[in-house]
Amino acid sequence: MRALTIEPRRPGSLRLEEVEEASGPAIRVRTLAIGVCGTDRELVAGEYGEAPPGRDRLVLGHESLGRVIEAPRGSGLQTGDLVAGIVRHPDPVPCANCALGEPDMCRNGRYTERGIKQLDGFGAERWAADAGFVVKVSPVLGLAGVLLEPASVLAKAWEHIERIGLRSRWAPRRVLVTGAGPVGLMGAMMGVQRGLEVHVLDRNEDGPKPALVRGLGARHHLKFPAFEPDIVIEATGAPGVIAQAVAGSAPGGIVCLTGLGAAAHAASFDVATLNQSMVLENRVVFGTVNANRRHYHEAAKALERADRGWLERLITRKVPLEGWREAYEKRPHDVKTVLAFED
Repeated sequence: MRALTIEPRRPGSLRLEEVEEASGPAIRVRTLAIGVCGTDRELVAGEYGEAPPGRDRLVLGHESLGRVIEAPRGSGLQTGDLVAGIVRHPDPVPCANCALGEPDMCRNGRYTERGIKQLDGFGAERWAADAGFVVKVSPVLGLAGVLLEPASVLAKAWEHIERIGLRSRWAPRRVLVTGAGPVGLMGAMMGVQRGLEVHVLDRNEDGPKPALVRGLGARHHLKFPAFEPDIVIEATGAPGVIAQAVAGSAPGGIVCLTGLGAAAHAASFDVATLNQSMVLENRVVFGTVNANRRHYHEAAKALERADRGWLERLITRKVPLEGWREAYEKRPHDVKTVLAFED
């Protein structure tokens, strides 16, 4: 079968090639589409990634949508179901968190990730997984079901925000999301679903992003707004934006960092001022990455509640498999690019 593979840490090694089909796991899936994000482009650029043990090449793809072609009785799935695969798998020790089904909070770093670290991804014509790492997707979502993985990251972010908020009497009103990429827009969508007043800061004044923000009923800003948000979901990774987010949040505010900036970008903070601000105003800043099965299910519910037309507009470029090279190019006004294995 055909698959998109790279030699990790070797720029320019991406290719579509014939690979052997995986055997063993119980659930077998035919790939309909994979999402392409910044992580995939960084892998293609050779910035990181690890091939499975004993191999030189890694199958790409961690945002998936497929259709079940084989599922054993008792798995909760049947032939024809739309599904997505869970990216992170627990470490073999396992650590305390992995043992509890929370590999997204792995303590020893020995987790594996499909399409990223030591496990082949979903960018092949067919893939297989154990039942515990497959999540059913509502058929009403259609192609928008490929958004489940990025949505799961924000479902986790919101879960943690709300848990932290319970440290005191908490009645948040305003949310600021910085960055209107897929992660930021998923965060904004979930804020709107919670009945909050949502604002999105993004540098794009034209193209699809401002319209997508307004389509949620949220407000689009080109500059940091004058008010103090109760919650900030930071999705740019830009040091200057992070500093503004922390300093500009309300007393008792919560800032969730989801974005990663360039490692080579040197940045400095006035640590004394930051410390004073956080201590005297009871602010919280935390980071989050990845998701576990619970978050995938919450994300699936959020996507089902969303307007399907809005979700479909979030997919700004759909590339057929034959044009696979184009899918990994970053183009102006891209929001979400999808590589379609089947129409």
